[in-house]
Amino acid sequence: MHLNETTDQVDLSTADTEEEFSGADSGEHPQHPAKSHPRASQIGGKNALEPVGVIYGNVGTLRFSILITAPLEKMEFVQVHHKIHGFVLGQVSEIERRTNLTTDGVKSMKRGTPVEIEEKEIATVSIVGYRDDRSLLQAPRTPLSAGEVVYRAKEELIKDIVGIKERTDAGAYIGLLAGHDVRVELDINLIVQKHVCILSKTGGGKSYCSGALVEELMKHGVTVCVLDPHGEYSTMRKKGTIKKTHREFGVKPRGYNDKIVEFATDTNLNKHAHPLKFTLHNLDAREILGLTNTKNVRSYLTMLRRAIDALRETKENFSITDVIAVLEANNEQSSGALITELEYLNEIEVFAEQGTKIDELIQKGKTTIINLRGTPPDMQELIVNRIGNALFELRKVGKIPPMMLVVEEAHNFCPQQGQVACSKVFRTIASEGRKFGLGLLIISQRPAKVDKNVLSQCNTQIILKVNNPNDLKAIAASIEGLTDGMEEEIQRLPIGTAIITGGGVSMPLFVDIRPRESQHGGESIEIIPSRRM
Repeated sequence: MHLNETTDQVDLSTADTEEEFSGADSGEHPQHPAKSHPRASQIGGKNALEPVGVIYGNVGTLRFSILITAPLEKMEFVQVHHKIHGFVLGQVSEIERRTNLTTDGVKSMKRGTPVEIEEKEIATVSIVGYRDDRSLLQAPRTPLSAGEVVYRAKEELIKDIVGIKERTDAGAYIGLLAGHDVRVELDINLIVQKHVCILSKTGGGKSYCSGALVEELMKHGVTVCVLDPHGEYSTMRKKGTIKKTHREFGVKPRGYNDKIVEFATDTNLNKHAHPLKFTLHNLDAREILGLTNTKNVRSYLTMLRRAIDALRETKENFSITDVIAVLEANNEQSSGALITELEYLNEIEVFAEQGTKIDELIQKGKTTIINLRGTPPDMQELIVNRIGNALFELRKVGKIPPMMLVVEEAHNFCPQQGQVACSKVFRTIASEGRKFGLGLLIISQRPAKVDKNVLSQCNTQIILKVNNPNDLKAIAASIEGLTDGMEEEIQRLPIGTAIITGGGVSMPLFVDIRPRESQHGGESIEIIPSRRM
């Protein structure tokens, strides 16, 4: 093997490769005598190290280049011996195939003249680091040596250096490390305390992934409330079908009917759900105005308060119709706009003499699905606002258990641009909810349109395929520890693979999301059914 100093190209023949690689494997580098660290030739059987390349060229403390000598893929983990720290973990950030084929050579080939093409694969490896005597992740301060053999990383080393813990009591099994049979588990305590976001483009698998995470929360007896605008989570009651893949994830189909309680505002459309109703009797004037789109609350507060007080003196239970009748009877000049808002609330039929009690809505160890399918978007915002405020206030005083609030289509409920009825409550939960044991799971197909005050509070991030440049910028700005090439790799992620950071994981990892055990309700509908042979 020879390095051309002027072009930094590797001049390599097959004979040179075998001779040089053999020397590297036996510790016969000219620049340093034989070392005592393990060699592939010394370790046999299951624990054998698999050589994949040799370090060449200029070597830094952050990255280095290798000549690939065995199949290797981008983002795979490798290990190489450092003369001070022992084995150091690295990750392949780029692979390039270099050839001697020139434009003149192409012209010769077009004329039918055979051209001998020499190829070599070069990889750039970003250094992850090693664990020091205190078990802290460190990066070496001196570079590795040129000529060192690079090995495919052993799974035990990956788990130790990256900090992956398997089969823990508080571990939510989300999938397998890409390219390795290593279970990736998120620490449930951390994800509830510090919030989570799942981001991807439309059809990227975000709802499928969130369903897998909710399944794990249910297995561990975590109290969950899902705000479901499209009614996709109802199917989690039923057993799913696990398709065969080239990977064995170790999960079996099952339904979660015994773990789920479902409520809906439209029980005609969602017949299996309990009705979600609010009572006026226990709401004060400010809370009722909070359910409307009224901007100037102060101007209507006194007027509405007088109407409600008058009704309470004569009736134990009363309706929106009763409130409207009192306002019309009082005939105040500015009551018209308020009456219009209350008439709209009345049409939605979310108020009743007997409302949904909080101990029915939130049950310890159960998952509550708030199915909003069939509810107008503006009314969804008002309902979500009411539920979000109730959960936050009740959790502050310990009247409901610690829990996770799952928010589908979060860009509609806490947008970056403009204000909706529930914008304020999500900012409050994002910034203060962790102190009281109220976690957020934010799910969106448009990261750039989610309130940055909310998104920035999500310390655990699960990123699936994203192509939109604005969304990519929003993701890159919110994720710490992205290595070289990862931002570009987000655009190329296959469906079902995610980059995960946080939740007890010390660096971003590529993870193949495990199959859903329950039935997935967010699958796309075929317009023209495909014919299967």
